[in-house]
Amino acid sequence: MKIALPDKLYFKIGEVAKIADVPTHVLRYWESEFPGIRPKRANSKQRLYRRQDVELIVEIKSLLHERGYTIAGARKLLEGTGVVATDPPPPTAAIKPPPGQILTQKLKTLKQELKNLQNLLTNKKE
Repeated sequence: MKIALPDKLYFKIGEVAKIADVPTHVLRYWESEFPGIRPKRANSKQRLYRRQDVELIVEIKSLLHERGYTIAGARKLLEGTGVVATDPPPPTAAIKPPPGQILTQKLKTLKQELKNLQNLLTNKKE
């Protein structure tokens, strides 16, 4: 999602909140959740966000509010690839079965293959 940002080096937290259309306390929370957001501090302790921080914040907002990702999912997506995929998150119906269920199915398949092999070997001996 591209937005038109003013041609500035740094943005104050209030400006970023207006651009991203989120409250300032949400921005402060996202700083703790997403390592890519690291605003500098002015001598007056005011947060100063760089252009790339603002772009990342807008992307995070899009992931969380528009595309339905959780914070953990958005963090994983941003950390894993560095770029955001254009596809929405997979639907909940496509959730993988638990590991125990997968293992049970693999063991059943292996058992059947061993029985087939045993039948082949016993048929050859006769």
